[in-house]
Amino acid sequence: MGNRIPEETIEKIRLSVDIVDVISEYVQLKKQGRNYFGLCPFHGENTPSFSVSPDKQIFHCFGCGAGGNVFSFLMDIEGYTFSEAAINLANKVNIDLQSYSAQPTEKHNDASTMITAHELLKKFYHHLLLNTKEGQHALDYLTNRGFTREIIEKFEIGYALDSWDFITKFLQKRGFKLELMEQAGLLIRKENGGTFFDRFRNRIMFPLWDHQGKTIAFSGRVLDKSQEPKYLNSPESIIFNKSKTLYNFHQARLHIRKNQQVILFEGFADVIASDRAGLQHTIATMGTSLTEEQVKIIRRNVESVIVCYDSDQAGVDAALRASSMLTEAGCYVKVAQMPDGLDPDDYIKKFGSEKFKNDVIGASLTLMAFKMQYFRRGKNLQDEGERIRYIEDVVKEISSLDKAVEKDHYLRQLSNEFSISLDALKQQQHQYNREERKKKDNHTWNRNNSKAKTIVSTKLLPAFHNAERLLIAHMLRNQDTTSKVQDSLQANFNIEEHRAIVTYLYAFYEDGNEPDISAFLSRIHDPNLKRVVTDIAMLSISEEILDAELADYIKQVLKQQNLSMIKEKEIEKHEAERNKDYLKAASIAMEIIQMQKNLK
Repeated sequence: MGNRIPEETIEKIRLSVDIVDVISEYVQLKKQGRNYFGLCPFHGENTPSFSVSPDKQIFHCFGCGAGGNVFSFLMDIEGYTFSEAAINLANKVNIDLQSYSAQPTEKHNDASTMITAHELLKKFYHHLLLNTKEGQHALDYLTNRGFTREIIEKFEIGYALDSWDFITKFLQKRGFKLELMEQAGLLIRKENGGTFFDRFRNRIMFPLWDHQGKTIAFSGRVLDKSQEPKYLNSPESIIFNKSKTLYNFHQARLHIRKNQQVILFEGFADVIASDRAGLQHTIATMGTSLTEEQVKIIRRNVESVIVCYDSDQAGVDAALRASSMLTEAGCYVKVAQMPDGLDPDDYIKKFGSEKFKNDVIGASLTLMAFKMQYFRRGKNLQDEGERIRYIEDVVKEISSLDKAVEKDHYLRQLSNEFSISLDALKQQQHQYNREERKKKDNHTWNRNNSKAKTIVSTKLLPAFHNAERLLIAHMLRNQDTTSKVQDSLQANFNIEEHRAIVTYLYAFYEDGNEPDISAFLSRIHDPNLKRVVTDIAMLSISEEILDAELADYIKQVLKQQNLSMIKEKEIEKHEAERNKDYLKAASIAMEIIQMQKNLK
């Protein structure tokens, strides 16, 4: 293990980074008043309850309770240790920490080694493609397909030699354990447990990145039809999870924010083709259906999504499913339709970049218009039965729309196309709405009934509990207030977490620190205490507390302590009576009476 990072260096890192900038790499934040709000990255939600305070340099989710400072955020979202989070932040602000290293767990160590191997091979494959005779035929192949050197360099495309063991020996010479490289998906071992050989041979190599831009896998494309399959992908590993990865996200993020929109494709080849056409706010799933995890990542970063999938039946079905998932997550979705038999790469080659941007992406359909086309597929609308079934399907879908203008627009469209009374269509729509309301009412009643007790217990706090929270909120901001509370109460708060927090706070100020919530959070290692501190720190309070207000809060805390003591005395009194020690019971009763008088 390297030397422990000194406190003054940790403080320098903390003061050098802005928590808003760091969290903005993961969450789309919008300023409201003094704070920034977005969708929480730690639990699913459609309404933003995740708040970041630039003044206090902390974050807090009012939904799930997550909270902390910039170090806590990286530890929670990336699974870093504190040292790893500090090193990551130091790199962002060019603070040299080479003499310090985090002590990794075995899993972290394996993951780090796997990433190092992938980064090394990515550079090697890239070098082979651009600078060697062995890679010239692969470079010619890409050039003939319209790849410019700029695109090849941007997407770090490379070439794997036509060899069974070159990479195996390459990695072994550099000290990589071949068993670990097999787990990483770079090598394959013969079934009998014998020798290792290269997974990728004589293929165009496309690196796959995580959302921070680290290489975690490869996809290798054949140069001719003699090899199968056309694309060979790395298997999943501890660093590569298809369901949580979106291709090109690290490069597209800034363009997504700038355009306030993202274009979603089915595969990375479509992303590269569209980037060549000048569309840089593009991402893709990793050859699988869109997952809930990917939907959450998209929604946290943008609201407007254009889905552009293949035009075959499988692609259309996948587009409908993806669009429905994104809409349910709170996205505004449109669907771009490719002509039959063409993917973006083929379309751009045939018709050019401008036509792709204008006639495919620019002509995207609203989700409802796309669904209407979807319901038509395979139906003979000249047949009365199929025509009625189509109209019923569409009306049912229209009834689920939120906006009255949209509903009216599509109902009129149906009315005009099929010469059906608008009133009849509206009547049918209202019928579907009534049925849906009945289902929702039943579901809401059941849900509310089961959660009623929880809501009461979490939202309605006793007066002394609120008093302690407000005292701590002021203590976090003002050292003089802390001294007054310490003189009156010491650490004798009624809530256990509050007792721990004020004990930490007294020590924090005694060490000569000024009020700084983010710095204070660095002293606390218990995740639950951090959540409580950030929750309290986000309370809206006045800049200064009046003496009368402070005295009232302290009185509430002391009153609860006395009530607790009275309960204890009553237990003692009952115990004395049970043992027939009536003299002791009477004495305790007098103490109780005196304590009750003091409460008034």
